[in-house]
Amino acid sequence: MVLKIRLARFGRRRNPCYNIVVAQARSARNSKPIEVLGTYDPLAKLPPDIDGQKYKDIKLDSTRAKYWLGVGAQPSDPVWRLLSMVRNFSF
Repeated sequence: MVLKIRLARFGRRRNPCYNIVVAQARSARNSKPIEVLGTYDPLAKLPPDIDGQKYKDIKLDSTRAKYWLGVGAQPSDPVWRLLSMVRNFSF
């Protein structure tokens, strides 16, 4: 059983949000995952203090992500890029 850490889309049309999930590699994109590790909102937002810098919201349970990487789950390319952007996450 090959496991992947990948993105599962939810949200509305033209307003996507993604769950960062652990699922079997051969299952469909939005099928029931083994575990949900976090969320990713790709639409840029202004912070509350409005200093001019926009950000994209990434929420991730880093301890569980490290566990799944440790037992052999393979991250997809977009998830690999997201993991590299998260602070306090080292491989």
